[in-house]
Amino acid sequence: MRKSVTFILNPISGTSDKSSLERSIKRQLSKTESFDWEIVFTERPGHASELAKQKVDEGVNIVVAIGGDGTVNEVARSLIHTDTALGIIPSGSGNGLARHLNIPLDTKEAISLLNKGVIDVIDYGRVNGQPFFCTCGIGFDAFVSLKFAEASKRGMLTYVEKALQEGLRYKPRLYEICADGRYDEIEAYLITCGNASQYGNNAYITPLASVKDGFIDVTALKQMSLFEIPQVAFHLFNGTINRHGKVKSFKCKELLIRCLEETDTHYDGDPMGKETELKIEAIGKGLKVLVPKLLER
Repeated sequence: MRKSVTFILNPISGTSDKSSLERSIKRQLSKTESFDWEIVFTERPGHASELAKQKVDEGVNIVVAIGGDGTVNEVARSLIHTDTALGIIPSGSGNGLARHLNIPLDTKEAISLLNKGVIDVIDYGRVNGQPFFCTCGIGFDAFVSLKFAEASKRGMLTYVEKALQEGLRYKPRLYEICADGRYDEIEAYLITCGNASQYGNNAYITPLASVKDGFIDVTALKQMSLFEIPQVAFHLFNGTINRHGKVKSFKCKELLIRCLEETDTHYDGDPMGKETELKIEAIGKGLKVLVPKLLER
């Protein structure tokens, strides 16, 4: 039976040339009769969610998000708890979820998963009622996400530039947290919750996270001195930040974070505004995804 596939392309995400992506899709799929396919384009923020919901209602088998984690989030939120699977062609600045799922960053290889890949089912998270699939957080990383969103250029260098510019001026906040009924207080630079293991660009903020275990992984980072920043950066990209002395990490199904002052927040890299309270929960087995092979727990 022929499968129906819709590609949703965000023409302004990331740094790649979207016209070449469109040409690559047409070139590869014109050679096969296995699919009924189409490419549709987003026109505004939130449009990808509307398009994805429409395709679910039409019974489309696979909806492929072409873009970064923000575009993936918009598409995936309309696919949760449906029979329509999410595909990803990574073309954003970080591509955190795609990297975690081992989806090739090469466009041709990512498209080939339509023939060679398998459908698996993964968890997702909710933060203040909003679905997230990679990470959400409060504090410095959310503040940098806001600065990054306001920047005229995208890409890893811009993100690093914003982090270095603001890092030494940013002050830790005192947070009250309740993880699965256990209360604690922590003074932290940031608190990040991961359904997947990384922000993107192989920056592993929650390196032990699994999209199949039914838990959210939490990393709380205390303020660093100037001399500790290179150490933390090394551990972040080496997948060992959970071992650093300035880090508190744990798993939970539900997490409440409170702060006395309004603080920047984000989900999947997009700014969510300033909040004094975050309610985060893990939702098990909620999203079908197209991946190279079945994922390990």
